[in-house]
Amino acid sequence: MTADLQKLVEEFAQNVAAQTDAIWRGDAKTGNKHAKESIAAFKRLRTHGDVGRDALATLFIHPRMDVRTAAAALLLRYRTDEAKAVLEEAAKGKGLIPFEAREALKRWEEGTWSLDPA
Repeated sequence: MTADLQKLVEEFAQNVAAQTDAIWRGDAKTGNKHAKESIAAFKRLRTHGDVGRDALATLFIHPRMDVRTAAAALLLRYRTDEAKAVLEEAAKGKGLIPFEAREALKRWEEGTWSLDPA
């Protein structure tokens, strides 16, 4: 992975984590800022096509569940089996992140998922 892609992956992970931490503190404004930053990092990764998607998929084993599930939710179309496995594991728990994982899987099953169209 190039240093440029690695930087974008790290940016994505840091912003997802910071968004979650802000939500737990009740700081929606800061959470929204980090959400925009993580989405911007994903959009920049997508400009590299599947190489960028593969770089993001390295987060499927990140120590933080929020980072793993955010990456998996975005990569459902491209890495379906792996992404579903990450989301299904997260969905077993209780709380915000497991809820988000269940919602992503539900949208996928319904055919309404559209986070990374082909």
